[in-house]
Amino acid sequence: MTNVRTVATKPFDGQAPGTSGLRKKVSVFRQEHYLENFVQSIFDCLDATAGTTLVVGGDGRYYNDVAAQTIVKMAAAHGFGRVVVGRDGILSTPAASCVIRKRNAFGGIILSASHNQGGPTGDFGIKYNIGNGGPAPESVTSAIFERTKTIDTYKIVDGADVDLGRIGTAMLGAMTVEVIDPVADYQALMETLFDFDRIAALFAGGFRLHFDALSAVTGPYAHAIFEGALGAAAGTVVNGTPLPDFGGHHPDPNPVYAHDVIEALTGEGDDTPDMGAASDGDGDRNMIVGRNLFVTPSDSVAILVANAHLVRGYASGLHGVARSMPTSAALDRVAARLGIACHETPTGWKFFGNLLDADLATICGEESAGTGSNHIREKDGLWAVLFWLNIVAVRGVGVSKIVRDHWATFGRNYYSRHDYEAIETAAADQLWDALRARIGTLAGTTANGLTIATADEFAYRDPVDGSVSERQGFRVHFADGSRLVYRLSGTGTQGATLRVYLERYEPDPALHGLDAQVALAPLITAADEIASIVSMTGRDQPSVIS
Repeated sequence: MTNVRTVATKPFDGQAPGTSGLRKKVSVFRQEHYLENFVQSIFDCLDATAGTTLVVGGDGRYYNDVAAQTIVKMAAAHGFGRVVVGRDGILSTPAASCVIRKRNAFGGIILSASHNQGGPTGDFGIKYNIGNGGPAPESVTSAIFERTKTIDTYKIVDGADVDLGRIGTAMLGAMTVEVIDPVADYQALMETLFDFDRIAALFAGGFRLHFDALSAVTGPYAHAIFEGALGAAAGTVVNGTPLPDFGGHHPDPNPVYAHDVIEALTGEGDDTPDMGAASDGDGDRNMIVGRNLFVTPSDSVAILVANAHLVRGYASGLHGVARSMPTSAALDRVAARLGIACHETPTGWKFFGNLLDADLATICGEESAGTGSNHIREKDGLWAVLFWLNIVAVRGVGVSKIVRDHWATFGRNYYSRHDYEAIETAAADQLWDALRARIGTLAGTTANGLTIATADEFAYRDPVDGSVSERQGFRVHFADGSRLVYRLSGTGTQGATLRVYLERYEPDPALHGLDAQVALAPLITAADEIASIVSMTGRDQPSVIS
């Protein structure tokens, strides 16, 4: 007989309303009752869960195993009929979304801090996804946040830990705990979307992929799909074992933290792979690299859409596409050519969810290396790599040639993001308030000799439910078609991160070969002139350029 225990606790200051979950240092989560408080707050805000199915899994970072056991025991105490858990508590974020949808689950709890570093001194996170497989809407996350302020008890069953290392079922009180292969359902879905036979033939013909899992969650998926089902050579996947500290990697697939991939694809020798790729901590982001060419995420989503007719799962056409506001307008140009709608949303995959559910969009992308489609309700790193492989297999040319052909057809959107990380919060707030005060006065003025056409603070009205999201970042459009975007990011756990996005459209193929930072140099100077970044933060250069 399993006993349900009610434990007295105290409220804690969880996380700002409107976020998709809770992300803090591991040391914070290890405080007494901290994790339990947040999980109880989630359960308290859900209706009629008795007898339903909950999916649980995470990216395998430090504390993942402890948190998974706690959540399973608390779910049993709250009357769930079944908990589906990835073996060893592992599920990539895209796989979790896939399993939620396939099992018609009530929802799921995903354990991850995305691309943030792991380990005992690193970060941990937890978020709730609803029954469509996507992040909970703000109405739910705000309710959870408010509950964390008043919570005084939580419920958990007493009992030994469940063996999450063995596939099969077990009972915890009246609740079934089902441990599943974390790859199987996801791989089966990929096989419906992409031509695995054609990609396998590509590998059989000698094509070489270099995929870096960054010692994070996509390793098992990449081994099973690339080296297993598709027959890529052993060694295609590097850093393929998930480690609690990600082996010291910063699991963010960009040219700084995944520089080894850039290095591997530099050159034209016999030992140079044909394509490079990487994914992040929880598997929802991607990096694509051709020989001697990094593919910006903004270009990547535009190229996937332009070639979607070549891919089985999208050959019948697209309902529309969507991009986050900071993402370049390269996608807009493709959508216009195809005669389909292109929606501009705030940053955050939950904004794409409504468009996908309403069949207003089929493929979506964010400049921060997130791309996905209506197959799930999260961005999906390996999906993007398979999409590229499918295009390469059909067109018979390499990644770099595909990108340059795209620029020749649509023009090149020179694009870069400059991140100023861990800025002291007071300094970041001061800069942001000053920029907000100036933004409405910039139209008609100049910055570094460039004429500003319009400037505003982006707000979004959802075309499906009519909800309005305000204060989503500042946009500055110049008379020559260039653009600056400023955002303050909440994805870190220390200070604030200022992100500056720079974009210049160049239609002339003769000018497509410039280094991006050189092409964008006038905008880089203008960005500092408008926002006074150096003087207000003390930073004379970004922490990361991507």
